[in-house]
Amino acid sequence: MPVSAEKEKALAARMQELGVSENDFEESFIRSSGPGGQKVNKSSSCVQLVHIPTGLSVKCQRERSQTLNRYLARRLLLDKIELQRDGFIAREKEKIEKLRRQKRKRSKRAKEKILTAKHQQAQKKELRSRVVFEE
Repeated sequence: MPVSAEKEKALAARMQELGVSENDFEESFIRSSGPGGQKVNKSSSCVQLVHIPTGLSVKCQRERSQTLNRYLARRLLLDKIELQRDGFIAREKEKIEKLRRQKRKRSKRAKEKILTAKHQQAQKKELRSRVVFEE
């Protein structure tokens, strides 16, 4: 069951979008394990794909067909690469936003609110101190 040309084109477009080329992959074929009988045990239909620049790797033995597993492995690897890049970008944005919040000027009302809350907390703590009886 070969992969359709449309899906191949979509995969190639996604690879180009992420800046990944076929030369970045190291591909090896190994024997699958699990259900599938003689076909799986005799042919090397499991695909192991490594993206050399990032070091990410994927093994795919979902289907009995090697061509389908090659396609699925590439798709999985692109998902991993995308997740790694987006996660990195998201963390950077989070840091910048945190700094922005810290530096932002508070309004007078907000400052007063914070100060009153601090005073109330201080009074609570003061009430926890030792009680001294004077005779």
